[in-house]
Amino acid sequence: MTATEYAEKLRLVLQEHRNEEEAVRLSKYMRNQFEFFGLRAPLSRGLVKDYIAKNGLPDQDGFEETIKALWSFEEREMQMAGLYIMDKMIKHIRTSDLGLIEFMITTKSWWDTVDHIAKHHAGKYFSMYPEKLGTIDTWLESGNVWLIRSAILFQLGYKDKTNEDLLSSIIERSLGSKEFFINKAIGWALREYGKTNPDFTMNFVNSHTLAPLSKREALKLLQKSMVENIE
Repeated sequence: MTATEYAEKLRLVLQEHRNEEEAVRLSKYMRNQFEFFGLRAPLSRGLVKDYIAKNGLPDQDGFEETIKALWSFEEREMQMAGLYIMDKMIKHIRTSDLGLIEFMITTKSWWDTVDHIAKHHAGKYFSMYPEKLGTIDTWLESGNVWLIRSAILFQLGYKDKTNEDLLSSIIERSLGSKEFFINKAIGWALREYGKTNPDFTMNFVNSHTLAPLSKREALKLLQKSMVENIE
């Protein structure tokens, strides 16, 4: 089965469960940017999981073509299927697959795909190939909101393996933005790392001028913890 056939066959499986009412609701929720079959996430994931069980994952050579084929469809569930397949194959990702990750981030971009890719795919890629971290500079200088957001967020799951100097540098280079998704990401990255090192987050907030949104998001958990300790 070719990559295109694999993607088209999967689309037919999802299409059989189309829910018009839910499709309208989901499209409105996503600001009418995407079409939907109207599948709730558990159902969609279950169908993709069953499909893979019956048909296997794409082979390594046809992997990129398959992901791009899934990205070519109008229905958002097809990109979500691509994320699921990427999750299953990420341990085998090659250094040459960076271009595919960038394609996924910059094509049909919105938070629902980009945030998952940043944390689970870009994050895994850069942990496997740290020599490629120079790409983060390119992303920050690209002017593309979603690449910049991904640069800020890719260490979300690193916890005590977070490169604090790199995180500081990335955020400092992103300060002053008027873009909601960038300022939200700054706060999220600081808040998440604050679970591992609260002093870092508090010191960073106190020593930098952050957008109100970024500061509010960064301190959300720390302020809650302080109130609980007082009580």
